[in-house]
Amino acid sequence: MLDIYLKGFVVTISLIMAIGAQNAYILKLGLLKQYVLMAVLMCITFDFILISAGVFGLGYFIQGNQLLINGIAIFGIVFLCFYAILSFRSAFKNASLQVDGNVKTNPLKQVVSLILVFTFLNPHTYLDTILLIGGIGANIENDLKIYFLLGAVSASTIWFFSLGFGARFLIPLFKKPVTWKILDISIGILMLFIAYSLIDLIVY
Repeated sequence: MLDIYLKGFVVTISLIMAIGAQNAYILKLGLLKQYVLMAVLMCITFDFILISAGVFGLGYFIQGNQLLINGIAIFGIVFLCFYAILSFRSAFKNASLQVDGNVKTNPLKQVVSLILVFTFLNPHTYLDTILLIGGIGANIENDLKIYFLLGAVSASTIWFFSLGFGARFLIPLFKKPVTWKILDISIGILMLFIAYSLIDLIVY
């Protein structure tokens, strides 16, 4: 049982540690100290739902539905390009973001919406959680799948709490406006790179 748990933990942590759209946004919220707990809990919950779906067989359905994959990829490309433009525009504004939890630069509705979009309109989310992690877990004996799932969720929990609340240790660095500009430009470039990578998923 322990080896199955560790397998779920190692596979999951190795995939979600890659800096993607969702991770970059959680990092930014952590630096701003705004809605961090809510954002972290949302990400963990979504990981649990998606990985569970993969472990118990949904991955096979999505993998065989190219029309669905095409639709998700196209929506993802459009949104990521749009968010990249917003990031670049934010980087070149004269005003700098304040690292102050009392200054709500991100409305709650916007935060929730962006987390939902970064999670469910990003095909890489499905590739990582349902197809890769879930696909590995689906091949484990039925009575042991729960231990794989627990290992995966443990990895997700540790990662998102570390990312969201560990970001505050970088706050002294981000009190400099130039650092925010670098972060926003980096996020914009990352979004465009992810959008470009999604083109390969589309089959005509």
